[in-house]
Amino acid sequence: MAKTFAILGDIHANLEALQTVLDDCRRQGVTDFLCTGDVIGYNASPKECMRIVRDELGCPVVKGNHDHYVSSEQNLNDFQPHAAFVIQWTRNQLSGEEIQWLADLPWSVTIPGITLVHSTNDRPENFGYVFDNLQAEANFLVQKTPLSFHGHTHCPMIYEKSMNGVFRIDPAEIPAHEMKLPVGRKYFINVGSVGQPRDGDPRAAYAIYDVATKVVRFRRLEYDIAAAQAKIRAAGLPERLAERLAVGQ
Repeated sequence: MAKTFAILGDIHANLEALQTVLDDCRRQGVTDFLCTGDVIGYNASPKECMRIVRDELGCPVVKGNHDHYVSSEQNLNDFQPHAAFVIQWTRNQLSGEEIQWLADLPWSVTIPGITLVHSTNDRPENFGYVFDNLQAEANFLVQKTPLSFHGHTHCPMIYEKSMNGVFRIDPAEIPAHEMKLPVGRKYFINVGSVGQPRDGDPRAAYAIYDVATKVVRFRRLEYDIAAAQAKIRAAGLPERLAERLAVGQ
């Protein structure tokens, strides 16, 4: 039976958003999961989100920059103070075994026809950003599979490589927010963020890929933002992290 993948990324310890997304996955007939990393960071439910991704979904997961910062014991002196505070707070919430799981995550995973990374296929450990066609072109030079899913920018986007060049396609501007991916082209697809969208739309974001039809669909879902904000404030995390959830920035 052909698989239907849900690709989740940048969950960022937002349990309310993750649960809403998983409920939608069940309604959409998803059979398998992929995760583009950053399971933790920013929000107040790192243990709960890790448990779901690791133990319940049991899916391929790649290492995001926050997964790396929390698990590498990296010196935080050069970090912005709020960022350093959240990283240290998250470290304090996790057991040694949980931190080791984050440390052991791979930089990339390849399954038939698909590569999974957090940032880029070229030097994924550098956590570079792709916001334009030129940056996408550098990625396509090393992308070996027809399709690659990533996250990191928290903004859903499709980059298409064909004989005519590289094209940037905004999923919000295509009919029904879905697109058939023709054979013979390459695609580098940002699935957006489950737990902290930054494209001006506060709804949780993820993507579904149907292997049989070669159609990718982008999903946006309202969730209980107020509950996620309340947890951030109760944990003593920076107020900015609560405020930004409501505006998608």
